[in-house]
Amino acid sequence: MAGYSDALAPRGSRGIAPVQRPNSVHLVMRKAVDRTWKHLARERIEDLEPTIPLGKRFWPLSKDEQRDVRRLFQAEEVRRVATCLRSRDDDSDIELLDAAYWVKGCSSLGRLRIAALLRVGKKKNKKSEFCLIDIKEAVKAAAPRSAASEMPRDYAERVVAGARHLTPPLGERMVSASIAGKAMFIRELLPQDLKLEIPQLTREEATKAARYLSTVIGKAHARQMDAATRRRWRKELMRNRSKTLDAPSWLWSSVVELVTIHEAAYLDHCRQYAMNASKR
Repeated sequence: MAGYSDALAPRGSRGIAPVQRPNSVHLVMRKAVDRTWKHLARERIEDLEPTIPLGKRFWPLSKDEQRDVRRLFQAEEVRRVATCLRSRDDDSDIELLDAAYWVKGCSSLGRLRIAALLRVGKKKNKKSEFCLIDIKEAVKAAAPRSAASEMPRDYAERVVAGARHLTPPLGERMVSASIAGKAMFIRELLPQDLKLEIPQLTREEATKAARYLSTVIGKAHARQMDAATRRRWRKELMRNRSKTLDAPSWLWSSVVELVTIHEAAYLDHCRQYAMNASKR
């Protein structure tokens, strides 16, 4: 909360020191620069062969889903997801090599999520590359929206618009689409897309990383507000502080509620899966 609210403060405000990038974040960014397709393939599909191995993490698609995925990459806007990197030509050939349903934590819990493996460039060309595309179902926003806002009505378009405001380098290589009537957003997974592994950090390192990342989000939100709105929002954030908890009470209660909802949904999903399996 400190990092987020500081990002909303006017520049040069007293008592607010600029947040330095912590070593934990800096080391991950340095490591990301040297990563290649082989690193990504071993992590995500556990194989360097141009196929997606079916098993615990990847499940086969239905014939209709396979057809929809092939049709998806025939659209020019979706093709640009695979060719938007500087090293690739805009008119490069795109070949869909494989696709599968991706079982990946809570983001695939009862939702459609697909991994697609593409070849960009002609097969015999030494410059051809493989790329892994993440296709995820977008759902209705949990947060309320203002009737006067220009928020896209389409769920996937809303996600893409949010990404372009929050992290433009990521958002610019995302597009929205539709599969079987479901709103989907699409992005290429790059070897450089690394996450911070929190269990590997000390408590102090994790706290510094959290403050830094919260500042990044705060700056992205601040860019979308005028000065008066930023002041009002920052004042609201500073309210309802507990004497025994260094955070707004609403933040603590909402995080606990979110964890509870997720755990309940996951357990119910497992129960339904077990019941359906027993019937077969």
